[in-house]
Amino acid sequence: MAIVKPFRGLRPPRALAKDLACLPYDVMNTNEALKMAKGKECSLLHITRSEIDLPADTDTHSEQVYNKSSENFKKWQINGWLVQDKKPMFYIYAQTMKGRTQYGIVGCASVDDYLNGIIKKHELTRPDKEQDRMIHVRVNDANIEPVFFAYPAVKEIDDIVYKIVTNEKPEYDFISDDGFGHQFWLVTKQETNKRIEKLFAEKVPFTYVADGHHRTAAAALPAPGRSPG
Repeated sequence: MAIVKPFRGLRPPRALAKDLACLPYDVMNTNEALKMAKGKECSLLHITRSEIDLPADTDTHSEQVYNKSSENFKKWQINGWLVQDKKPMFYIYAQTMKGRTQYGIVGCASVDDYLNGIIKKHELTRPDKEQDRMIHVRVNDANIEPVFFAYPAVKEIDDIVYKIVTNEKPEYDFISDDGFGHQFWLVTKQETNKRIEKLFAEKVPFTYVADGHHRTAAAALPAPGRSPG
């Protein structure tokens, strides 16, 4: 069964959420990232595509780029642009496009589940891209971008999500530059967090990588000089 746990999210103050939010690192090149981050001092692209803060001819896989990412990640926390929650919790994230909304639970998945086949994949991955994101994860000691998993429907999980999104005000609620709507709720009640974790452990035999195969594979790679386990 799937291991899915709450965690202490590192997230922006409400007023900065729209400017900090960005597209995934791998759907753009450096020039496009530069344009998207223009005028947005706190954009997460300064961390996920940190070459935009370096000379134009910088190798995107160079140590200089990874070090700049780590430097910016620390700066974002010092400046209060990213603040860690005091208690572990799940979160609910919703995206809306053309009047259609999809909801998901934000939590931590287990590397062991990936290695043991509980997390299912359907794409081959490139070793160079795996290594790139593995180094990015290690230098920051954080998974900066989420991975999108699907799982077999569980009515009680759906009911919990429905109750929260219909009765509680979202922490974030904005429309990004591409026209997508984004909403984000905190699951603050301890008993609800425990129940969600238990439902995954009892009712969800597998999860499936819908988007983020390279990021998932990278998270499961051992750090340089270390063996798995």
